[in-house]
Amino acid sequence: MAVEASGDFLEFHDLAPEIVQAILDRASELANAWYDGRMPQSLSGKHIALIVDDSGWRNTTAFDLGIQAMGGLSVHAPVSLGGRESIADLAGYLDNWFDMIVIRTKQLASLQELAENAEAPVINARTRSNHPCETLGDLAYIRSRRGSIEGLKIAGVAPDANILRSWVEASVSLPIEVVQVFSQRWHIREPALVNRNFRVSEDMRELEDADVILTDSWPGGAEESVFADYRISAAILDDCRADAIFIPCPPVMRGQEVAMDAMAHPACQSRSAKAFLLHAQNALMEWIAGRLDITA
Repeated sequence: MAVEASGDFLEFHDLAPEIVQAILDRASELANAWYDGRMPQSLSGKHIALIVDDSGWRNTTAFDLGIQAMGGLSVHAPVSLGGRESIADLAGYLDNWFDMIVIRTKQLASLQELAENAEAPVINARTRSNHPCETLGDLAYIRSRRGSIEGLKIAGVAPDANILRSWVEASVSLPIEVVQVFSQRWHIREPALVNRNFRVSEDMRELEDADVILTDSWPGGAEESVFADYRISAAILDDCRADAIFIPCPPVMRGQEVAMDAMAHPACQSRSAKAFLLHAQNALMEWIAGRLDITA
């Protein structure tokens, strides 16, 4: 039976596992189409609002490129949530003109309020609580390298912040194991995220049998010496599996979470992985636009 698009993508586990798998498969097809210069015009006739209400540029730039490459019209709307104008009013005005809303903003709660009031589907292009498109892009890259994501062990050497939270969201519904390896003070403890596929540790030996190793920026307000044991170096990567994939999340602060030599290590595949932001987001938009057939 065909699975109908459900609309918004605000948290990773909004997507059923079979939909995620189909999007990852489609991302690989779209990657080939991108490099061959034969992109499908699957967003033709679609008007998509692109709202950047917080810092950062990578995935919103990829959204802009992808929309245009697939025949859609993207418009940078200078909207800010939580200002003088109510979010409900903003949703109504955006619905007048747009078929889809892609937004990068500070608060997940504001994004949820926008989605509750807008008829157009809303895509989370990042909040300070989570970053589901980043995880979707990384998974698409990993799937392109491994052929499958089933049974992956993901070691996140990162604090409780938006990058790791989206991986934990993914572990709620996907057949992956996510292990947070970091100082106990910064462990994820939120009940809504705790699940049987997620656990926490302070032991860097967890990296030795991990399929994928992730990092994120260190928390501010603490001495760097507190986190020194969690810096990824080339020597640490040498002790990991030969086929381990290391994806430090940009912006990378070399010398903090990642040593200079780790960025040149063969396991480090951040640049290639982040290319898949474009392809995964394109597949996601096709799905939301109802132009990607999925059979459950």
